Amino acid sequence: MQLRRRQQVLTVGGAVVAMAVSLAACSSSSTTPSTGSSSTGSGSTAPSSGSSSSGAALSGTLNASGSTFQTNFQQGAIAAFKAIQPGITVNYGGGGSGKGRTDLAAGTVSFAGSDSPIPSTETANFSGKTVLYFPVQIGPIAIAYNLSGVSNLKLDAPTLANIFQGKITTWNDPAIKALNGGVSLPSTSISLAVRSDSSGTTANFSKFLVTAAGSAWTLGSSSIIKWPSSAHAASGGSGVAQAVKSTPGAIGYVDDSTAKAAGLSAASIKNKDGDYVAPSSAGAAAAASAVTPKADLTFAAVWQAGAAAYPITYQSWDLVLEKQPDANTAAMLKAYLGYLLGAGQQLLTPLGLAPLPSSIDSAAQAQLSMISS
Repeated sequence: MQLRRRQQVLTVGGAVVAMAVSLAACSSSSTTPSTGSSSTGSGSTAPSSGSSSSGAALSGTLNASGSTFQTNFQQGAIAAFKAIQPGITVNYGGGGSGKGRTDLAAGTVSFAGSDSPIPSTETANFSGKTVLYFPVQIGPIAIAYNLSGVSNLKLDAPTLANIFQGKITTWNDPAIKALNGGVSLPSTSISLAVRSDSSGTTANFSKFLVTAAGSAWTLGSSSIIKWPSSAHAASGGSGVAQAVKSTPGAIGYVDDSTAKAAGLSAASIKNKDGDYVAPSSAGAAAAASAVTPKADLTFAAVWQAGAAAYPITYQSWDLVLEKQPDANTAAMLKAYLGYLLGAGQQLLTPLGLAPLPSSIDSAAQAQLSMISS
């Protein structure tokens, strides 16, 4: 599984790493922070270099784990940041949002990638320590499927709810046929592919179903869901993608970049405005543009209004403890997170992800000053 994940990162992210190094070469030509901004996507701007290029060279290692959604972005950003701050080594391992939060609470990592806020059941693990949320990317969750001869599948929230609860079991079910007039749907049995690990993808997909499907969805929202016993549970987004790809009739939820890398088809989903929208960085950006974050910069990008908004859109944060063990670690975190929120935002769109709206990005950059030792 880890080999497949590394191969996927190389396939999807190789061009982005090259772009990152090119960006770094440009931004490292000056040791003075840029005061201007350059466009990074729909409604979003970010500084050309960010605080990571602002003067003093730093040295040390930052270890991180968590969100598999962030892996490709982190790989590209790490390569670019190394050219700006060669003395800093950043290591990012996936494992899922739940693992990242567990590792951060245990003190084994300097920051954690998470696609959902810390649930109340995990709050005690942090022993009263203040955790800062730094949003770094927006992205679409694709509903990937393996159905020969069907390339333009349409689904809505109530139908998805009944599929993933095991109430709709064949592809020619009347509920699916009603959404796909003129499409020849086979009687093939539906096979569910879901996450086995504690996952922000699961949390955001189930939040969409709670919000958009209403009473049709009865399994709640959490990083771990008790799926029907017939579901195929796999670890990581790459595991779900592989399960869908290898199983005729399968359907699963997975980040869009991973689905595309696996060559999977993705359904168009009915959004809040009643339009069917396919997953894309533009659709995710449109959804995020309608978000108003809380004071701690947590928010949910699912089920946002707008004709172009893709409805199953997630957000991902890097979680950092406000108080660091020493001044050097605090400085390195400010530098690296400053890069992710600055020039690093330009790496997102080529990965099928979306940059932060400018208002959220600016608030996150202002919050860097709260990291202290």
